[in-house]
This record gives sequence, structure tokens and C-alpha cells, in this order.
Amino acid sequence: MRPPPGTEVCGLDEVPDGKARQFVYGEGSESFRLLVLRSRERVWGYVNKCPHFGTPLNLEPDRFLIHDHSRIYCVTHYAMFRFDDGFCEEGPCAGDALTRVPLAVSERKVRIAG
Repeated sequence: MRPPPGTEVCGLDEVPDGKARQFVYGEGSESFRLLVLRSRERVWGYVNKCPHFGTPLNLEPDRFLIHDHSRIYCVTHYAMFRFDDGFCEEGPCAGDALTRVPLAVSERKVRIAG
């Protein structure tokens, strides 16, 4: 149930600088969990699913472990992923990557890109 290109996700300021938010589309096992990361004016989107076991990177809504505005940890296995490309640098899935969801920012609105 991935949202189509052009879908407005949120305002840029709804994702605090150096933090992450999750946006859920759909319900139950068919839901699509979008992870939005922000560092200053840049944003990145990924499916909120660790490649190791398929668990979300967070345990509680919008509570993610972030390091230095550039890396996010999976709270289940402490795998560390880079913001800019989702690549796993450390942990049980080192060398794998998060699934990218292209985003664009226009007029301080974050949208799914084409």
C-alpha cells in the first residue's frame, strides 16, 4: 500500500532537525510504514523495516535512535544505517541497506517523489 508519487507526507517542520518520524499508510499487515529522516533542509525516505528480521527500526511511535544527524539505529539489533543511502555500516545486516522511498521537498512540504 505504498503511496503514489506526489502524495504529500508532511510539512518539513513536522520532522524535527536531526530526527525521524514514521508515517503509516493502510492498516494491519498490509500497512506501509514510511520512515522520514531529516538533517537540516534535507530529507530521506525509507521503508521502516530492518533488512535483518524485517522489524521496524523503532519500538514506539516516532522514537528512533539517531546519531549525529547522519545515522539511525535499529532498536532490535542495533544495526546502524546511514541517512544518505540507507546502507548498514554495523550490525547483523552489515552491507545490506534499507529500501529507499524517494522524497522531494517543495515549499517546505515533503512529498513522495516519482
